[in-house]
Amino acid sequence: MLKQKNNQVKNKKMNIAIVGTGLVGRVLALNLLKDGHTLTLFDKDSKDGLTSAGYTAAGMLAPFAELETAESIIFDLGVRSVSLWPDLLKEVGVYDGFQLAGTIITAHPQDSKELEHFITTLKNKVKEAKEIESINKEQLEELEPELTQYNKSFYIKNEGQVDSQRFITACSDYLQNHPNVTWKDFTKVDKIEEGNIYINKEIQEFDWVFDSRGLGAKEHFSDLRGVRGEVLWLESDEINITRPTRLLHPRYKIYIVPRQNSKRYILGATEIESEDTSDISVRSSMELLSAVFTVHPSFGEARVVNSKTNCRPAFKDNLPRIENTNKLTRINGLYRHGYLLAPAIVEKALKEGIYK
Repeated sequence: MLKQKNNQVKNKKMNIAIVGTGLVGRVLALNLLKDGHTLTLFDKDSKDGLTSAGYTAAGMLAPFAELETAESIIFDLGVRSVSLWPDLLKEVGVYDGFQLAGTIITAHPQDSKELEHFITTLKNKVKEAKEIESINKEQLEELEPELTQYNKSFYIKNEGQVDSQRFITACSDYLQNHPNVTWKDFTKVDKIEEGNIYINKEIQEFDWVFDSRGLGAKEHFSDLRGVRGEVLWLESDEINITRPTRLLHPRYKIYIVPRQNSKRYILGATEIESEDTSDISVRSSMELLSAVFTVHPSFGEARVVNSKTNCRPAFKDNLPRIENTNKLTRINGLYRHGYLLAPAIVEKALKEGIYK
């Protein structure tokens, strides 16, 4: 009977508002359009999404690697998201923007204790992590021939990445051209209530409203904070690292995410308790660039083609939050796990709210 009721709700075509069209808003829109609903999208910025945290992000899908600083629920949701991403990407026409070739975790010999501590932490959190493989220099060379200086590393299967920039851009094109979508960009929503939004003191009514504004929802979430992240885009014809690679260090950890069919590498990531979105600092640039140079000497001649900064919305426990009431769903606090969590969190929010 419950399944029949859920299907009846899905089959009822609704007029729905989504406020905030970053990563979560776009994943929401794709899911709701698939069920035939009519959407009105509201965002204070432009339709291209270039200012969103989802565009800045490297798009890593690393449910195991993120366990070092995350709860096991992040792992469970992350595994589910990994299975959902291929269909989302195909829906917007990005057929080669998903990679699941695993992650390399390594460290310089003097930082071997950091590497062991990292893996031990993962194995103590979920039983699946006990299968993470330790690989020697020869085995690493088979996976990544250009990472030959590391005597010991770990290889985590079933991790990878989404090409985040291509996904955000493709979503913009797909949603703007969809007949069931009205997109109101550069529009600030002053207030959100059950089934209603307020713009310049005027009320607009909907069958359901989704609030996915991230830090823009501070008037509702008093404990919401921003966590600044900074990345650099590097380009080189002389480097061929094929899968996401993490280098551990006692003071900072970096990741290198190669974009498929491209000479570009996304380098990150700083994590600063600040809501400042100004340009990357000299300190962060020096730490990131000096660290990546030790991974592969040819990074010394790579070109820095872009730098990006943004703030991820987070709560005190760094866990995502879903609030469902009558005709209103709020999704927020995905922290540094946007691409790892968004599909599964949206699925969960829909099942617990509009499709309950």
